[in-house]
Amino acid sequence: MRQNEPSPEQSGRGRDPWGAFGYLVAGVAFYGGLGWLADHYLRTSFLLPVGILLGLALSLYLIFKRYGHHEEPKDGQ
Repeated sequence: MRQNEPSPEQSGRGRDPWGAFGYLVAGVAFYGGLGWLADHYLRTSFLLPVGILLGLALSLYLIFKRYGHHEEPKDGQ
């Protein structure tokens, strides 16, 4: 690594398991809560699981987008 380049931790691109866990919990809780509210007001029973699964899917997408492995090209190759 060159001296002028920030480390992955400094640039925000490092691996952060608690950040990924936070995305999972927040996504499931938020969209699950929206599904529960929709179920309550619409008097249905299927929107809570739909909200939980949607929150999980969107959380996983954000985790892979933010923390996914991106290999940078090396100089001289």
